[in-house]
Amino acid sequence: MIKKVIMKTLKIIQVIAILFIVLLFSITSEAQKIKVVTTITDLKSITEEIGGEKVVVSSIATGYQNPHFVDPKPSYIIKLSKADLFVTVGLDLEISWSVPLLQSSRNPKIQRGGIGYLDASTGIALLQVPYNLTRAEGDIHIYGNPHYWLDPIRGKQIAQNIFEGLVRVSPENEDYFKKNLKTFDDKIDSKMIGWNEIMSKLRDTKIIAYHNQWVYFETRFGLKIEGFLEPKPGIPPTPKQLLTIIKIVKANNIKVIVRAPYFTSKSSDIVARQTGAKVVVLATSVDSFEPVKTYFDLIDYNINKLARALQ
Repeated sequence: MIKKVIMKTLKIIQVIAILFIVLLFSITSEAQKIKVVTTITDLKSITEEIGGEKVVVSSIATGYQNPHFVDPKPSYIIKLSKADLFVTVGLDLEISWSVPLLQSSRNPKIQRGGIGYLDASTGIALLQVPYNLTRAEGDIHIYGNPHYWLDPIRGKQIAQNIFEGLVRVSPENEDYFKKNLKTFDDKIDSKMIGWNEIMSKLRDTKIIAYHNQWVYFETRFGLKIEGFLEPKPGIPPTPKQLLTIIKIVKANNIKVIVRAPYFTSKSSDIVARQTGAKVVVLATSVDSFEPVKTYFDLIDYNINKLARALQ
């Protein structure tokens, strides 16, 4: 009887030892990975595509948050303090919260100009770069519209930038990252065939948007945004602006009003009731909605949602 108890105890000890070794290996393996912090989930998704098993990536903003406004939290500072690479949209999109977080992290590697600081807008062909800057124009971006990730072709440039950033902090893995970059680019090129086929039927279709964040998507796929519910970027819709938009919708027989999930539905619903147009809530980032798990899902979701609404 005692012998059986001893044998059973030894087996339990062996199992615990094995589990401990597996856990220790897992922790060690995780610690050896390149730690990346991105400002938004789209950059996180693309970084995971390029970095593969060599990276562990976290995003500060969630997919359903307005990236202009994120409340800084101590947990973000801790992650940034340990990061090897920091990836930002740039163009002042996150300036109100990313700069204080970076400074508080006291991590010299990821400060602007450091080896681990990456502005994903580098090399992007920017749209809506203002020539004259006045407060009367509302919340205008002085370097150009920052929502460039909503164009999948520009997504390839983002991936290139992330590849270069990863190589800077981990040059020994360059070949691995290069292989993943090619896979990413090839997948974009392949999916563009289907995306263009769907959107070609909707080319020159006029739509209304809540906020000026769709210009890259609009330009890539040939849509025409005829007006915005916001009278100026960042300024809430006014009764006067809604009346103007209602007239535009009726005059042009516009069928769709698009908005982001983090904007209130009140104004768009008013216009919809007065005109019969449909309100379509599109995904502005990865994880905006349950089905949008990757960067490819983001484009898939928006194209299919628009196609169903307009056809």
